[in-house]
Amino acid sequence: MSSPFAAIVGGSAGGVVLLVIGILLLYFFGCKGFSNKTSETGSSDPSTLVESNRPGQAPSGCSPSEHQEARRFSLKELEQATNCFGESNLVGVGSFGLVYKGLLLDGTVVAIKRRQRAPKEEFLEEVNKLSAIWHRHLVNLIGYCQEGGLQMLVFEYLPNRSISHHLYDTRNQAAKLEFKQRLSIAVGAAKGLSHLYSLTPPMGHLNFKTSNVLVDENFIAKVADAGIVKLLQRLDDTGPSQASATDIFQDPQVGQYGVPSETSDAYSFGVFLLELITGQEAAGLVSQSPSESLSKLVEAHLRSNTLIDKRLGGRYTCEGMKELIVLTLRCLSSPGRRPKMVHIARELERILETEMTLTIVMGDDTPIVTLGSQLFTS
Repeated sequence: MSSPFAAIVGGSAGGVVLLVIGILLLYFFGCKGFSNKTSETGSSDPSTLVESNRPGQAPSGCSPSEHQEARRFSLKELEQATNCFGESNLVGVGSFGLVYKGLLLDGTVVAIKRRQRAPKEEFLEEVNKLSAIWHRHLVNLIGYCQEGGLQMLVFEYLPNRSISHHLYDTRNQAAKLEFKQRLSIAVGAAKGLSHLYSLTPPMGHLNFKTSNVLVDENFIAKVADAGIVKLLQRLDDTGPSQASATDIFQDPQVGQYGVPSETSDAYSFGVFLLELITGQEAAGLVSQSPSESLSKLVEAHLRSNTLIDKRLGGRYTCEGMKELIVLTLRCLSSPGRRPKMVHIARELERILETEMTLTIVMGDDTPIVTLGSQLFTS
């Protein structure tokens, strides 16, 4: 085994190591190629997937110095923006409360999160901290409002909704996401989380999940709800988030009294990667074998040829899919063996760049390969 593969395998534990070794060997000798077909979205051209943003880069047209403090909105402004918080403007519900789509007088479309609470000085303090964090791959906080017994947060609006909508919402008839697009989205999400941990002091997300990865009109990924858990803990005088047996994204190692950290965010990110691979909710996989760990379930579904999203149609390289599965298993391994978010981001970027290079080299006429049970046959 070459040294790069040895380094990857070395980050996995116990039975996962054996699985990874088997995957690597069988991929090495069993895969022959892939078919490079453009997805129906037309936005997955390799030239559009590699980004040259720097950590901490502000959104287009904005600089961090322009947003040192959150903008204060009046209740009247936000009522006008949302047609008095009309039902037609209600677009969802999150950990902070109801979410409305709004149109400001200057033409800016925003997402407004609203909950009923008495005003608190701590709210303004936390909001100003969050609004100072600007990054290309984070949903940025624009402003706030504390009036009329309400606390509200005003965020930039992402028109293409969350990745969960595109992956497993059966009502969604939008174009399918091909493998390179999914890798690009994973890179963006990892960079957003990595930026949080590069701050002083570091900030954990602590509630990362697929539904918190949103995409803009160009399918650039942005992580939502960064810092919301900490804000709610301070405002509502609650303790550290506790792992829920019903939340598949929560690190089971945190335990009832554990404190979420970068390793728990890495675990949640591994579940997110698993959903990108399968195109399904991870909770559905666990419901079939509730006593099994996710890494064991990955092995079982690989053997039965039911792991990889069939909508991908074999339009990926064996090398790229193999390395994504290995990285996913590393994120789902024991806490001490999970990679840091900065390393996850770098590895995903490398996988994407390799995938695009092989796409260009191998061309459109390379045979399609079906993965799954073939990985475990000689």
